[in-house]
Amino acid sequence: MSTQQALALLLPAASNTVVINARCSLRIEADRRVIVVGGLPVHHYRAEDAVAEAYAMVFLVEAGFAQQMEVARAFARSVRTVRRQQARYAQGGMAALGREEGWRRGRRRISGPRLRSVELLKSQGMSNRALAHRLGVNEKAIRKLVGPSKLAESAQLAFAGMTTAATGAPPAAGVSSANSSDDAADGAAPSAKDRAGDDDPIGAAADDAEPVPMSLDRDARDRSFDRQLAHLGLLDDAAPLFREGTSVPGVGVLLALPCLVESGLFRIGRKLYGEVGPAFYGLRTTLLTLLLMALLRIKRPEHLKERDPAAFGRLLGLDRAPEVKTLRRRLSRLAAHHCAEQLGAELARLRVDQRGHLMGFLYVDGHVRAYHGQRAISSNAYVARRHLAMPASTDYWINDRSGDPLLVMTGEVDAALTKALPRLLREVRDLVGERRVTVVFDRGGWSPKLFDAMIKGGFDLLTYRKGRCRHIHERRFIRRRAELDGCWVDYLLHDQPVRFLKGKLRLRQVTRLCDNGHQTHVITSRCDLRDIEVAYRMFERWRQENFFKYMREEFLLDALVDYRIEPEDPTRTIPNPERRALDKEIRTARTDLAKLEREYGAAAADNTEHHRPTMRGFKIAHGRLGKQLRTARARVARLFDKRRDVAKRIEVRDLSERAVVKLATERKHLTDIIKMVAYQAESDLVALLRPHYARVDQEGRTLLHELFAATGDIRVSDKELNITLAPLSSPHRTLAAQALCETLDQTATIFPGSRLRIRFSVRPPPRIGLAFPGSPVERNTATAGAPAP
Repeated sequence: MSTQQALALLLPAASNTVVINARCSLRIEADRRVIVVGGLPVHHYRAEDAVAEAYAMVFLVEAGFAQQMEVARAFARSVRTVRRQQARYAQGGMAALGREEGWRRGRRRISGPRLRSVELLKSQGMSNRALAHRLGVNEKAIRKLVGPSKLAESAQLAFAGMTTAATGAPPAAGVSSANSSDDAADGAAPSAKDRAGDDDPIGAAADDAEPVPMSLDRDARDRSFDRQLAHLGLLDDAAPLFREGTSVPGVGVLLALPCLVESGLFRIGRKLYGEVGPAFYGLRTTLLTLLLMALLRIKRPEHLKERDPAAFGRLLGLDRAPEVKTLRRRLSRLAAHHCAEQLGAELARLRVDQRGHLMGFLYVDGHVRAYHGQRAISSNAYVARRHLAMPASTDYWINDRSGDPLLVMTGEVDAALTKALPRLLREVRDLVGERRVTVVFDRGGWSPKLFDAMIKGGFDLLTYRKGRCRHIHERRFIRRRAELDGCWVDYLLHDQPVRFLKGKLRLRQVTRLCDNGHQTHVITSRCDLRDIEVAYRMFERWRQENFFKYMREEFLLDALVDYRIEPEDPTRTIPNPERRALDKEIRTARTDLAKLEREYGAAAADNTEHHRPTMRGFKIAHGRLGKQLRTARARVARLFDKRRDVAKRIEVRDLSERAVVKLATERKHLTDIIKMVAYQAESDLVALLRPHYARVDQEGRTLLHELFAATGDIRVSDKELNITLAPLSSPHRTLAAQALCETLDQTATIFPGSRLRIRFSVRPPPRIGLAFPGSPVERNTATAGAPAP
């Protein structure tokens, strides 16, 4: 009888082979690339030959060997790129697959500020050659910009006329205020600083003031001219044009504009990112759209599909809001600058200058974002909400004393808080300067060596004690009661000095006795604070946990902005999973051994000596237990010997032959900063509401949610944008909203990108009588006016 032969299984792909599908693969050999179909090479090319690579992608799809998505994934391209290469090949063959040399078509060669200077100088009669010499560019670039196209030429003349009018004559009085395009044209008018340096308009364009774009449109519902200018590369951002209306939905969200402008996001963003290229939806519009989305609880860009684009566009001063794909493209273009970390640092520095009195205590904690996708990312973290370790990434947040966020940073892969704290402390030192700051964190940052370095670096610490500690008798606790931050607190406390690092590090331990007898130990280096304040500041760390919960539920903080990945450092070392498994086996084996030893010892203690007076007799009587004990000891020794040969840490590339990847962080970091600014704006509005609303601590943010979603009327004049909100659900809330509007009016906020001052008010609620119809006052008036019988 013949034996059954072994089934021939597919061998795993080599490390130099990229599997396209079950039929095709891409082999990488030095600088050569080989396309293999069904085991046969069908195409090969050099790595630097872009045309041959494009043809290989087209060939695989056109021949039916692979699908567009499979080819795009194998060649690390997008599906759109594969389709674009197919279209080019169908139109022009191999010659069309080559990338055109020179400047990309449609991309402007001159920046926006310089473009306005070109228009001003051209309107003064300067020649193209003189312009090119002054700007340091080729004369051909100036000629292409202002000469060849009649449409472009008419637009240029209109631009120059509006610029000349803006620099001199005031706008005509007969133009309707609803169009406000003359106000937009005033955006070219120089400020005091610009007029001081009017001799050099190119240098004046570099002023730090908010630029006001111009508009050729007169109807706020039709922005065709501005869209055409953006298509021609002559517009960086559309000017906001408002039209009057009643019961506009969501207009209450504009109440947050004074706080958003005060945050400095628009000014710092313009400084770091410049312009996002010729576009109708430029940098300012993109940032404002994302901020209003966060405040209106539009938690994902995809949720814009559920909103009326025209209604949302009215809040931006546009004919319609950007689409999902447009917003994603703008985010990708901003992420390409890799300035999110610098943007967060600049915003935090400005926040410290504004709220320096709240920077004495800074709360630091990591927020774990679990990943549920299909990518095999290399980072893992312990998710406390699920009580298990799973693929995740960690962001570290720094909050001020009131719990408001100050700075967010993306942590290193698998980096614990003890490893992340030195980097965070360097950032904090750059923000606060030389002032001494108390850093509050949880047990994840416990490290006496780190504490010693923090104290030497000019920081104080406040954290929970980790590990076992001597139990303190209940009689030694003293009841403390005090009023802190407007509320009374009552604790049973014990205060004592402690030492670490063999007596070299002296700290202070404050222990709280809970009602159930549990003792919570708090370690600090602050000896000048009362013990009750030390305990209060430590337990106030839950403000940060409440902040994380609020951000997850209201701003969808854990959501992925995109599904892109980045290559991970293959030489990064991580704990060896094999050694971790051995450690687990050793713990189990030692537990079994300890159990057997206890049983053997109990049997020896209970041994009756008149029956078994010798040890030999005891061993014979308990031979089975002794054999189990010897087997357990041999198992523990064998596991220790096996673990001795296993490295503690290994490189990531040793775990898998696949490419080591991690989730892209730049776009997520940028959107987290925008959500943080939106939360800060809410906090500032809550602080303004506090004197006018008794339950602001319990209902302040829910009142803001109602305000943001409220309808209202829009009225536009030459210099003002008047927002009149509808009454709220109850009279006392309406009065609080009216007081908030009066406070915000005093800020004299200008709508970003325009010269319109925003004024807020609340329509008085209708008078409701006790009977129907009419109110008692109306009935009395009617009775008094009636003739006597």
